[in-house]
Amino acid sequence: MKIEEACGVIVELIKSKKMAGRAVLLAGPPGTGKTALALAIAQELGSKVPFCPMVGSEVYSTEIKKTEVLMENFRRAIGLRIKETKEVYEGEVTELTPCETENPMGGYGKTISHVIIGLKTAKGTKQLKLDPSIFESLQKERVEAGDVIYIEANSGAVKRQGRCDTYATEFDLEAEEYVPLPKGDVHKKKEIIQDVTLHDLDVANARPQGGQDILSMMGQLMKPKKTEITDKLRGEINKVVNKYIDQGVAELVPGVLFVDEVHMLDIECFTYLHRALESSIAPIVIFASNRGNCVIRGTEDITSPHGIPLDLLDRVMIIRTMLYTPQEMKQGAFLLAVSKKPFVSGTQNC
Repeated sequence: MKIEEACGVIVELIKSKKMAGRAVLLAGPPGTGKTALALAIAQELGSKVPFCPMVGSEVYSTEIKKTEVLMENFRRAIGLRIKETKEVYEGEVTELTPCETENPMGGYGKTISHVIIGLKTAKGTKQLKLDPSIFESLQKERVEAGDVIYIEANSGAVKRQGRCDTYATEFDLEAEEYVPLPKGDVHKKKEIIQDVTLHDLDVANARPQGGQDILSMMGQLMKPKKTEITDKLRGEINKVVNKYIDQGVAELVPGVLFVDEVHMLDIECFTYLHRALESSIAPIVIFASNRGNCVIRGTEDITSPHGIPLDLLDRVMIIRTMLYTPQEMKQGAFLLAVSKKPFVSGTQNC
């Protein structure tokens, strides 16, 4: 089987969720496209499936434990798709007027008392009077007339979805994302899908947002070191995640963790990886190595293929990459020349 076909089979297994907790090893000489294959797998899976690349030497740090770095990357590669039904106000912004009033604290300055916003859908229009705090959210999202947004009724959170497609012909080239005008009423119930990783949940709970006072700001400045997330916190988050999955609110999306130069890991890391792969919440792990038989890092004289202990190697699917033949090199050079044709022809004219 060709390397590309083998990677295609892996992509199909990942998409059908039959590959979680398994490991793949891309082994071969340098320059045979191991990293390119891993990136191609990530591209094929799409943006909704988490992909976390790392290099074996990244685990060595004076601030944080090796196993902590591995677990952090493991959690980055596991996604959670949360579905919620929320009451929202959705539509194209037709009007956005902040109303000012005299500052109650005195002085010459003025404060915003409320915001008038007009929203339009295919069914009708509605004018809303919003709190000044929501105006800050509108400014952060850079909302202006002609944008399609939704505002959550309970929390007041604002989300800009893009520019209304009626303005698509305004410019020939633009970096905007155009969306159709929403259907139905302005005030509606909408199913909102959020994609987060388990690491995002860990960080959000490990470092809760402090107040705006001087003491909390100074406390954040005085802690420049990386916060280590405890196993207890991860356990609590796993319980909540499992509860959401049982209720049908959330869906687990196993992603891909790509570990390049895997022979740089030591025996402690491999022992930890072996245990982590057996856990109920584990991503697909892709290793890459350009070594043959070599001493396992952290041991005195234990040699093993690719620098990986035999017990871990037994549970890994190995895909071997080969050096390019002269014919393949010629074809690659031709394709590169075709893709750079304007540049190549320009240099010839010079």
